Amino acid sequence: MTFPGNPTDLKEFLDSRVEHYNNSFFIELDPVSIPHLFSKKEDIEIMGFLASILAWGQRPTIINNCQKLIQYFENEPHRFITEATANEINSLVNFKHRTFNGVDLSYFIVFLRVMYARFGNLENAFLNGVENHENKVEFALNQFRNLFISLPEFTQRSGKHISAPSKKSACKRLNMFLRWMVRKDKKGVDFGIWNKISPADLICPCDLHVDRVARKLGLIQRPKTDWLTAVELTENLKLFDPSDPVKYDFALFGLGVGKEL
Repeated sequence: MTFPGNPTDLKEFLDSRVEHYNNSFFIELDPVSIPHLFSKKEDIEIMGFLASILAWGQRPTIINNCQKLIQYFENEPHRFITEATANEINSLVNFKHRTFNGVDLSYFIVFLRVMYARFGNLENAFLNGVENHENKVEFALNQFRNLFISLPEFTQRSGKHISAPSKKSACKRLNMFLRWMVRKDKKGVDFGIWNKISPADLICPCDLHVDRVARKLGLIQRPKTDWLTAVELTENLKLFDPSDPVKYDFALFGLGVGKEL
């Protein structure tokens, strides 16, 4: 890895930006505010998952459309997912966020219902079998997509909303969701309610802001952005903190959005 400056100085700089952005003020304007509306674990993971899936485009629009979902769910996502009638699910037909529409939403609800019936919670569905693999997140994302496309109700159009390393995707949104669920600290942004993997196993979400800033700082050399790019970035961040490399997502994203560089 080649930094444009002193690596120690870069670590100190990034640590300072983590301290700045990893705080409660970050929540209000970010999609992570959606699962923060709930206290029940199942509601948190359901709305965290759906908010992450819708997390592309302008953040105010993402948050607004997620709030519409909550209204559809009558403020009880888990109850709705597990108990909704066919007519109630069909009532979602007019929902739309960019290319995600009511057809996709209906399948996601069916899929989540099956996952809760089969695994008991979304953590077990997402991280089933990871303890037997070295690259835990890569395995988890690939097997989760295989689950997603396995139901009889699956339609090809809905498949594009669940990425996987096997598809060469950087999996930005799902890595962000895993960060929310797995990271543990006392700052109050991430939830830390999943325990099957540790923060050290996570892969850094690599969105446009993070990618741009990381390249300026010499943390990414790979010319295109794909799964290997996200792994490269994470491995370099582990040089600063091997136990919690993805905390630097706060710094890189904040620097990008705040245009500090």
